[in-house]
Amino acid sequence: PGSFLGVPRTPCRLKLSPAFQQALLSFCRMCSDSRLGAEVSRIADSEESVMLMLGRCLPHIVPNVLLAKREELIPLILCTACLHPEPKERDQLLHILFNLIKRPDDEQRQMILTGCVAFARHVGPTRVEAELLPQCWEQINHKYPERRLLVAESCGALAPYLPKEIRSSLVLSMLQQMLTEDKADMVREAVVKSLGIIMGYIDDPDKYSQGFELMLLSLGDPSERVVSAVHQVFIPAFAAWTTELGTLYTALIPSLLARIEKLLTQGEHGLDEHKLHIFLSALQSLIPPLFAVVLQNAPFTSRAKLHGDIPAIEVTRFPRPASPLQDVATIIGSREMLSALLLLYDHQLEHEGTTGWESLLWVVNQLLPQLIEIVGRINVTSTTCVHEFSRFFWRFCRTFGKIFTNTKVKFFFPPPHQIMCSTHHSVDASAGNGILTKATVPIYATGVLTCYNQEEDRKLLVGFLEDVMTTLSLSHAPLDSLKASFVELGANPVYHELLLTVLWYGVVHTSALVRCTAARMFELVLRGMSEALVDRRAAPALITLCSGPEFSVRISTIPAFGTIMETVTQKELLERVKMQLASFLEDPQYQDQHSLHMEIIRTFGRVGPNAEPRFRDEFVLPHLHKLALANNSQAAESKRIDIATQLFEAYSALSCCFISEEVMVNHFLPGLRCLRADMEQLSPEHEVILSSMIKECEIKVENRGMSDAQGSMSIASSLVGEDAKTKFLSKMGQLTTSGAMLANVFQRKK
Repeated sequence: PGSFLGVPRTPCRLKLSPAFQQALLSFCRMCSDSRLGAEVSRIADSEESVMLMLGRCLPHIVPNVLLAKREELIPLILCTACLHPEPKERDQLLHILFNLIKRPDDEQRQMILTGCVAFARHVGPTRVEAELLPQCWEQINHKYPERRLLVAESCGALAPYLPKEIRSSLVLSMLQQMLTEDKADMVREAVVKSLGIIMGYIDDPDKYSQGFELMLLSLGDPSERVVSAVHQVFIPAFAAWTTELGTLYTALIPSLLARIEKLLTQGEHGLDEHKLHIFLSALQSLIPPLFAVVLQNAPFTSRAKLHGDIPAIEVTRFPRPASPLQDVATIIGSREMLSALLLLYDHQLEHEGTTGWESLLWVVNQLLPQLIEIVGRINVTSTTCVHEFSRFFWRFCRTFGKIFTNTKVKFFFPPPHQIMCSTHHSVDASAGNGILTKATVPIYATGVLTCYNQEEDRKLLVGFLEDVMTTLSLSHAPLDSLKASFVELGANPVYHELLLTVLWYGVVHTSALVRCTAARMFELVLRGMSEALVDRRAAPALITLCSGPEFSVRISTIPAFGTIMETVTQKELLERVKMQLASFLEDPQYQDQHSLHMEIIRTFGRVGPNAEPRFRDEFVLPHLHKLALANNSQAAESKRIDIATQLFEAYSALSCCFISEEVMVNHFLPGLRCLRADMEQLSPEHEVILSSMIKECEIKVENRGMSDAQGSMSIASSLVGEDAKTKFLSKMGQLTTSGAMLANVFQRKK
């Protein structure tokens, strides 16, 4: 029989000798002595020979294909690696696959992963372990993050196709190593997602503690995208596993609560707020799976039917989930099943009670009391903690529903007068550990009472805040819990009208103590409030307070008026506020009101740098000048010290503002000179700083030759040379860190 390059198979026309035919055909210039020629010269005639040919050819084809087009080779490489009979060749082909593209982008990685999964489905767990995993292991420390990212993603994608022992040992160890060692955020993010997938397939209960530690480790990651992946993927998957193990509410949640309690015990002199955030955010992500357990282990669970007319779940019934895995409907199985269970859940709570309902009884008898006890230990001045617990309770109540919130949660929060009764004997200085100085009140107001937004719910919130304001005021108790409530609610414009309603109740209250409190609360809600609302409701309420007989109430309005001057642009409103402040400063009845002058100066120092320049030049600085001048003749030394302290801080704050030359000459410099006169007697150290300020101002005024010097000037920026400027400001900072420090300096000079 003839070969391709030998005698042809079809009969020849002439009776030629084979040698002649061979010589004749040699003029066709065919080549079979090279590698490629050899491949071309023998056509594969079976599946196996095709695989063998592809195995020989692909390593030579890949390097010669454009990088941007190499993914086109993935089907060929995978098919060959799947069917090739030689393990060594298969290994080479899979090595080529994982090294196909130098820095694979998202789309290219997805294509490779899709191929890996198809390969895994075809060859089974044993070959996936033996052939694919070594390729991942090789690249775990690759210099390009895109290649390490491919490894991290592969571990998750291949998890369902690996032997279960390998899933919970080698793959878990690989991912743990990458989580602790990899510097790239995007790699650690992929690691966390793959760990979540591993948790979805793991079935070795001994790995629970390792999973818990991995959760805490990844929650402490400095990258937000990594932490976000923990909440979106890892925690829901881990919670699903603990639900199967029966340890969600017997081990996982109690472990987090125990860590929070330990933090509070250790943090008597400073709570680690970051760690608290980690533990509390994990608890928050466990609310949906916990509620799912309550529904799936209820007395009515077996009665849930999917046929018949099942109403749709209201869009706002649950808080928006962080990911589909945190959607209660996804955890339960379907929205229809969830809807059927919710109907039975509400009916059970309202009409049949909780007897025999183990999971819900744990929530009511164990979880809620422990949470309330923890909240009672959080200091109300920690704005971050108040906000986080508020969000936690909001999500908790919205998830467990309105009936549960009204009948179970609210039961644990006593009304304000009851709080006062329980702590009344220690409301004074010794009330440091009382409920009033802790976060219970603001977390109840902002986390529980804001959950639902019907008219009756809003009335409850208004009534509660009015009660708190009245009770605290009449008991001369610290106002911190009320302030924290106003700050948290005031951050959301939705509550501005409601807060003004509460404040108006205080404005018209018969007690001056309550009116004083209301006046002080205005300052907290004015920032971020619309000018229309300030004009229509806030400013008239403040002016009403000023018309009362008590000086203490009037003085309490000053910070709020200052905030309006700082944040509002409407001219008519600013003029009304300026007139009110002017009456405080110019009306003879206030001439000897030391605390009023202190509050005015403090407010001017706070709002002056950000207020409208004209208001600063025409109102703030002239009046500071008058107050400084009057203080020179103050006979009572303690009052003189107080005013000088406050003036020094106000002038320090205003020293970096641009001030017109006229105001500089007529008010700023004369005011500084008056203050220096006080400092000469009270604190020579401060007198030196003031002399330096005055000297530089005078130099600036004299040097009118410079073109820009005729406009406006900043004292801090007018100092000669950057070194002098830096030195001055740092010295100023040291001296103005605390009014109390300055007062102490004055005391030593007596």
